[in-house]
This record gives sequence, C-alpha cells and structure tokens, in this order.
Amino acid sequence: MATSAAPPGAQAVQRALGVLQCFRHHGPELGVTDIAKAMGLPISTAHRLVLTLVAAGFLERDPATARYRLGTSVAELGQLHYFQNGLHRLEPVLARLARTTKASASISVRSGHDALVLIGGMVGAESSDGIRAPLHSTAMGKVLLAWAPPGEDDLDALPDLVRPTDRTIGDRAELRAELVRVRAAGYAVNDGESETGVRSVSVPVLDADGFSYAALTLRATPELITDDRVRWFVEQALARVDRVAALLLPSQ
Repeated sequence: MATSAAPPGAQAVQRALGVLQCFRHHGPELGVTDIAKAMGLPISTAHRLVLTLVAAGFLERDPATARYRLGTSVAELGQLHYFQNGLHRLEPVLARLARTTKASASISVRSGHDALVLIGGMVGAESSDGIRAPLHSTAMGKVLLAWAPPGEDDLDALPDLVRPTDRTIGDRAELRAELVRVRAAGYAVNDGESETGVRSVSVPVLDADGFSYAALTLRATPELITDDRVRWFVEQALARVDRVAALLLPSQ
C-alpha cells in the first residue's frame, strides 16, 4: 500500500523542532556540535538549523561562549499559551493552597507518556526536571492514568517503566493494581517513587465526562506529609479542585 509523501519542508520543520527539544534534555546552553551529536546530524546541517532559529528569535547565541540557548520567541509563545489558556487565573488558588499546606502546589496535564506541569511546582534550572515526569512514578501521573479517557488508558503502550528508586513501580501488572487502588481512594500518592525524600499527593481534575483533564498536586517531604496527615493534604486539594476545574474548564 502506497503511503502519502510528507509535505514539502516537513523534514526541515521536524529537524528545527528537534533542535529546540535538545534544550529540554541536554542543558540550558549547547554548542552546535552538542546539537549535531544529540540529533545524529552532520555539523553543517545542525549549524544551518541553528542559524535559522537564531534569525527567528527561537535561539540566541552567547558571544562569550559561542554556545546557544533558548531565545525570546520561545518565551513569548510560552507567555501567550499561559494567558490565552487562562492559567494565570489559577495563581491565587495555588498560592493559597501552598500557604495553607506549606507544600508546593501544581497543576499538570498529560503530554504523551509524561505528566507535564503547567503551573506551580518546582522547576530545575538545568533541565526539564520539575516540568515533565513519567506517568508511572508520580502521583500526578497515576491520577492522569487512573481516570484516563478511552484510547489513553492502555498501559502496554507506555515505554519501559524505569525505576529511579527502589520504591518505583516497575511492573505493568503492579501498576494496574495501583491504579485500581487510586480510583477507589480518589487520590494518588508518590512516596519516594520519583526521587528519594519526596512525598506528594494528587487528585484528579475531571472533565464533564468524568475523565482526567488535569491533576492537582501537593509536593513536599515525608516530614511534612506524614502518614497520619496524608488524608488532610488530600482534603485540602479536594477543597480546591472544583474551583480549579471551573477555571480550567469554564464551559463546565
């Protein structure tokens, strides 16, 4: 069966987007050689792509190091998404929740095989740590999986379940059982599964059909979210979840 040809210029667009993705995984500043190696491209090709992105404002060059970093056009698009989707309206809700609980409060959505933090939380300066995390090893990810809509609930479609700690679920059957428990409880817990010394609780933000649109998460340490206070933190999140849903999904 013949397949339709890619539209003209599609490869160049894919490669340009790939260059930008390099800054997610390989650090805030990269040289052309770094980018070429990460993408498996000739240095000359990577250099042409970089120059095109610099001209469009998506990358900028540090004259002192001759290395590149994300440019102001990326920041502009991020700001447009933030305000056009009304995420700024959630800031007071998360701020009050964080003050009440002394924990980090965030809202995340599913992005492919990861949970992507849209607002709040703690972001790593050197990578996308704190912005994007695997679904199976985080409370927010387990919530997004437990109430996933049809077509997004196939655990066999997930990549290998990497175990960053000895507490991380690394077996799909175990993950299925965990998601049953999450749905029955109405919330998920990450007890040192994403990294040692972290404990978080997450509740679902459901759409009109009862599927997970987002996750509202409180993240701290076991010293703050103690075993006997887990339920209190869950209740604090649940007390705000309707407000979050109303702001994220104004048509509900």
